[in-house]
Amino acid sequence: MPAHLRPLRIAAHAELVSLVVLLGNLATAHLRPVSSLTGPAHGCAHLFVVGATWRLKGANSTARAAAFLPGVGGLLALRLLTGPDTTRRHTEKATRS
Repeated sequence: MPAHLRPLRIAAHAELVSLVVLLGNLATAHLRPVSSLTGPAHGCAHLFVVGATWRLKGANSTARAAAFLPGVGGLLALRLLTGPDTTRRHTEKATRS
């Protein structure tokens, strides 16, 4: 994965993990401290994913729209940005030089 996508990858995983924790807390004990901690963390990660995706020069409108989906949007945007076509192009370029 390209180095310029590393912050987006970290934020996308943080967004997904925080959503899973929030929903797990809601379905089980519903502890207020857990909600108070992971709610803002999820919101910040989501905003970072949206902002990071929109700032990328290679992001098309589909990847930018996918970033708005809470929880999985960042991972979908990453998948669209580093799909099989993108990976194949990078590999071909590296083997030619």
